[in-house]
Amino acid sequence: MAGSSLLALIDDIASILDDVAILSKVAAKKTAGVLGDDLALNALQVSGVHTDRELPVVWAVAKGSLKNKAILVPAALAISALIPWAITPLLMLGGAYLCYEGFEKIADKLKHDGAEDAHHAEHLNALANPASDLIAIEKDKIHGAIRTDFILSAEIVVIALGTVADTAFSKQVVVMCAIAIVMTAGVYGIVAGIVKLDDAGLHLNQKRGTNRWRKIQRATGAVLLNLAPYLMKALSIVGTIAMFMVGGGILTHGTPGAHEWIEHLAHGAGTVPGVGGLLQTVLPTLLDVLVGILAGALILVGVMVVGRFLRMIKGAR
Repeated sequence: MAGSSLLALIDDIASILDDVAILSKVAAKKTAGVLGDDLALNALQVSGVHTDRELPVVWAVAKGSLKNKAILVPAALAISALIPWAITPLLMLGGAYLCYEGFEKIADKLKHDGAEDAHHAEHLNALANPASDLIAIEKDKIHGAIRTDFILSAEIVVIALGTVADTAFSKQVVVMCAIAIVMTAGVYGIVAGIVKLDDAGLHLNQKRGTNRWRKIQRATGAVLLNLAPYLMKALSIVGTIAMFMVGGGILTHGTPGAHEWIEHLAHGAGTVPGVGGLLQTVLPTLLDVLVGILAGALILVGVMVVGRFLRMIKGAR
């Protein structure tokens, strides 16, 4: 009797684990689209620190990301159970912040191009100067990256929750925790590789020897050394675009009728001879980016107007 009960229990556990594995795989596929944006943004955020401190900074941000998810997963499960209508507005608030942050970067670049170059030079001098407060520089990088990660993690958590919404609560918890851990390890493992790309190139380029393998290693190292600066510049551009794409996508999905209208336009574009398939694939993303830019611009103007109004009130006193 006890033996049959034990076998039944093992069978139930195996069945649950199988369901969890399938659900985790589905959730991972759903959230994979966010990972490219997450990767680009976080690689951009943690770049620009002293070479010896790159991995500790990435590790600090990764721990911050896990803490974000430790807050977001229980919060999402609680909100989904108690006030499910609040998930979309909260997510849209985060998306609006991403759009604002992205447009603020562009505005600062356009308005203070010379000042930006001077700030960049000052930043490089600070990294080269042992007397500089590198701890403060690191803290700024870490806090900024964790703040951005919070919004991206929120989107990952909500998407993952949507894939398991109709399952038992216990399975929801296991799948959400699995996705949080796997996604964090994957993203920051790759980020660590990106920020250390130049060091890997230097290591390979310093290999000595005349045999064919050593020559291949040196050639690979030279390519990596030349590639690293361009990769970081590309990530800077991609990271900013990703802010608009993710933020704008959240806003269009959360606004009633907006996503359906975009899908209708994309379907219509799909009928164009020759390039219909490409247009149908690309158009939704382009429109999400456009919405993100417009939302970021409007929010930035609103913030500037409110800031000026508050300064006027403060000056009048």
